[in-house]
Amino acid sequence: MLATIPFLVVQAQRETSVKITHVAGNIHMLEGRGGNIAVSAGEDGVLIVDSQFANLAPQIEEALDKLTKKNALKYLLNTHWHGDHTGGNAHFGQKATIIAHENVRTRLKNKSGTPKSALPVITFRESSSLHFNGEEIRMLHLGAGHTDGDVIIWFTGSNVIHMGDQFFNGRFPFVDLGSGGRVVGYQKNVDKVLQSLPEGALIIPGHGPLGKRQDLERFAVMLKETINPVRQSISLSKSLENIKAMGVPDRYKTWGVGFINTSRWLEMIYNSLTSEQ
Repeated sequence: MLATIPFLVVQAQRETSVKITHVAGNIHMLEGRGGNIAVSAGEDGVLIVDSQFANLAPQIEEALDKLTKKNALKYLLNTHWHGDHTGGNAHFGQKATIIAHENVRTRLKNKSGTPKSALPVITFRESSSLHFNGEEIRMLHLGAGHTDGDVIIWFTGSNVIHMGDQFFNGRFPFVDLGSGGRVVGYQKNVDKVLQSLPEGALIIPGHGPLGKRQDLERFAVMLKETINPVRQSISLSKSLENIKAMGVPDRYKTWGVGFINTSRWLEMIYNSLTSEQ
């Protein structure tokens, strides 16, 4: 019975469909299994942001062919290093130039079994820009948040922002403390994006549906209303068990779905805040 599990996992990935949504201008969003992908398809070729899982590469290729058949994939930008966003790097890195924050290359290089083709070949520390398909594409590192190597991708002409896992639309986020992530930094990064978000911008989250300003504002309020009570409880020397028993406001109980449930989110906040004291 156990021997069939790897086959079933691979089969499920093969059967995963990739949904294509036009966002604005040259930009489309691909939803499959893993982090959302942004696609810029135009006269200069094709650029993608993130690559989901390795076994989904054929479905992603098919989706790209539906958007344009005449232009080859030129660039792959990574928002961070996690496997649900970089699993396809090894495949797409054989035909495209991979660009990411320097910590993404470091973490992927230190991960056992990572092939050379999966590694970013162009890296940066704070910010960089790429001029492609008639617009400037800005890559901005705002500081440690989800991990220590996250970047926000801003398609300036199309007015679209891909936030990677700095934004989980309608659900609690994952903050990877083991990869340099920090809850307070995560919250600050979301606030920074909101402060400079252009009017009418559309936001591609790492996970969840395409969003707008009001979705990110709702996410920022959730962060404040779940992080602050934990901070106050820590100041009163309450235990993690007490904090979990306290829970979250009723309006956020539906946010604890999938990978990060309410208990795990509260534990993540607690561990991050106590480690920073």
